[in-house]
Amino acid sequence: MLVLAPFTLLVAAVAALQSPHRKAASLKQSARTIRKREVTSSQTEPQYLNKKTEKFLVNGTHFPQVPFDIGESYSGLLSNTPHGNSSLFFWFFPSTNPAAEKEITIWLNGGPGCSSLDGLLQENGPFLWQSGVYEPVRNPYSWTKLTNVVYIDQPAGTGFSPGPATVQDEIDVANQFNDFWKRFIETFSMQGYKVYITGESYAGQYIPYIASGMLDRNDSTHFNLKGIQINDPSINDDNVLIYAPAVPALNYFSNVFGLNETFMKEINKRNDECGYTKFLNKALTFPPPKDFPVAPDPSKHGCDVWDQVVKAATYINPCFNMYHLTDFCPFLWDEMGFPSLAGGPNNYFNESAVQKALHIPPTNYAVCGGDIFPNGDGSVPSGLGPLPSVIERTNNVLLGHGWYDYLLFANGSLATIQNMTWNGKQGFQKPPVEPFFVPYTDALDRIANGHSSTPWTADAGAGILGTAHTERGLTFSTVYGSGHEIPQYVPGAAYRHLEFLLGRIDSLQQKGPFTAL
Repeated sequence: MLVLAPFTLLVAAVAALQSPHRKAASLKQSARTIRKREVTSSQTEPQYLNKKTEKFLVNGTHFPQVPFDIGESYSGLLSNTPHGNSSLFFWFFPSTNPAAEKEITIWLNGGPGCSSLDGLLQENGPFLWQSGVYEPVRNPYSWTKLTNVVYIDQPAGTGFSPGPATVQDEIDVANQFNDFWKRFIETFSMQGYKVYITGESYAGQYIPYIASGMLDRNDSTHFNLKGIQINDPSINDDNVLIYAPAVPALNYFSNVFGLNETFMKEINKRNDECGYTKFLNKALTFPPPKDFPVAPDPSKHGCDVWDQVVKAATYINPCFNMYHLTDFCPFLWDEMGFPSLAGGPNNYFNESAVQKALHIPPTNYAVCGGDIFPNGDGSVPSGLGPLPSVIERTNNVLLGHGWYDYLLFANGSLATIQNMTWNGKQGFQKPPVEPFFVPYTDALDRIANGHSSTPWTADAGAGILGTAHTERGLTFSTVYGSGHEIPQYVPGAAYRHLEFLLGRIDSLQQKGPFTAL
């Protein structure tokens, strides 16, 4: 089985950044940042304000609880008919980057049923309110510095998009989304713009189907798709993505889990007896075998190894977080009210002032929830369906993975890739072990040298932070320090991924500086 490159350099860097001196400096800086709201508005003339869009304009100077101007943005609802019978919510942030003039990037969260405002507020939006932070802060790695970005709650029934959901499969999802998307393009006069779709998790199902639907329409005026990027994607069945890689990941991070010797021996025995070891060893060969193996069935007695590991880990660490396995108690208080984490008394997007500012009628907002597929998603996994065709028709697809994700594993996606055929060959022909380089910044240098005046949000890591490999239009990249949400945990890596998707850099090995920071 493939073992990806070690991250000794990262361990040393993290140890340096977490010194007692830095922690003390951070606390002092936090105390000094309590400040009055900045009331001056942006000096830039609105780019997309006209008679069609004025009803969607957001007052960025006085957005609720945000102590600074968030800039030009537009939000509201647009119909998803005729394939749907409702509407979808969007929040659109124009970029001031001249290179973004004729392009638009879509961000989708997964679930199914999770709002894309999670990505905005806690991952890659222009302002962040992440867990454990007492107020919103500017995001120095906002994707809006690179390109125009729109966050969309979909399918209907997700987040601010009114339900109930009427989708039975991903074809329904794609048709309803693309009906909405044509209206969005026409509303903001973006005809002919290059379109990029990005997202994470169950968006691994959404995005390839939506992308394929766009390409099938053969309409470059409204659907000029140029590439897609999905982080920690759901692109195959659970036996491949979750169960087969679970025990090898446990073994690799055994010092983090801290499980006893008896359990480790028993779970490895079951892993062998159920056939997971044999499957993964054969699946992760380069080039792949022509007689590709079939992953074992986790429903067989004793073969639910992932569930057993998670249960055992929770006994050791009651705050075990499958999305980021190095978390420990206590959970950080979370402003979006995640029920599975700290929750807290607030739910930012459920506040009436916030909903009014976003032009939304009173809505019982939940970041995740809703019965999106009452009868289950009727579509085959995207890796066995439209994903290879989307690679062939765009030659610009990036799949990213965080190493600390204990829900969807890098080796699960890699096994899926080795069973896919695109552009004339099956799988990767060479092991994906080339280094992924993230540029150093002056701000990071100041933080590392104890300059307390530099805000902690500038700390995004730098150097070799993972692996990146490209063959025949598909790029597979891993990020060492990240959990399930790469822009949240390692924002510099996520920013670099987007630069590559947009064509601003030639490769993920490139040593040049960030663009537009």
